[in-house]
Amino acid sequence: MEKALRLGPGNPFNLDATLGCGQAFRWEKVDGTWYGVAGDHAIGIRQDGERLLFSGADEPFIRRYFALDLDLPAILSSVDRDPRIHAAIGRCPGLRILRQEPFETLISYICATNTNIPTIKKRIALIAERYGRRLPGGVSAFPDAAALAPCSEGEMRGCVLGYRAPYACATAALCAEDPGWAERVAALPYGEARRELLRFPGVGPKAADCILLFAFEKYEAFPVDVHIRRMMRRHYLPDLPEDKTMTCREYDLIAGFAREHFGAYAGWAQEYLFCVREEEQP
Repeated sequence: MEKALRLGPGNPFNLDATLGCGQAFRWEKVDGTWYGVAGDHAIGIRQDGERLLFSGADEPFIRRYFALDLDLPAILSSVDRDPRIHAAIGRCPGLRILRQEPFETLISYICATNTNIPTIKKRIALIAERYGRRLPGGVSAFPDAAALAPCSEGEMRGCVLGYRAPYACATAALCAEDPGWAERVAALPYGEARRELLRFPGVGPKAADCILLFAFEKYEAFPVDVHIRRMMRRHYLPDLPEDKTMTCREYDLIAGFAREHFGAYAGWAQEYLFCVREEEQP
């Protein structure tokens, strides 16, 4: 049965912007309703002004998953420090950063390297379908580390992971052997948490920052991809070379500048900048 949640005028939220900005890979919009899987919940959700109409989960889960407990105006006020981010905030009002499950996010961003969003979605859907627990509506939860760890590299390649297959297998095995890994990462400050994630096979600087931002509430994490690099060069760091392969040193320079410029919620600024990335095409 569909339930309703009233947001209120002081609690801005944009469901389309939040689920359509590329931070999560298990959502699709059909006839005005978003359908997806979050944890063990098969959810349908749509927005009607200041109301969210949803099924498949209770209100506390929806509030937490969509970060509706956070003071979004205060967060955006803290990062609204220049004309470019100010314009991005105005273009994507109500965009929020989801709180996603750590192991699924870890494997998802290993699957996300050097590819496009439709392919990432296909990989994650295949992993869930083959190894996850079945949920109402004919969909499956993403498997936990213990369920995925026994899978062979060949089986992972069957989920179209390509060269990422051994990374996913090795990472699942490490997580299964160390079930407290996520709690340990969550308790660490950003820099130490990032170093901890970089020990996983297939996790580079950008993947680590995405995982920290979307699964661990490390909001100072500032993932840098080709779109963000272009925007940072155009609006903030004009001395960067125009077009080149980004080195780890350059990545750290850009992300470090962003943390200093935008502050403790730099990751929120990143999501708003990413939301308007199409405006920055050369």
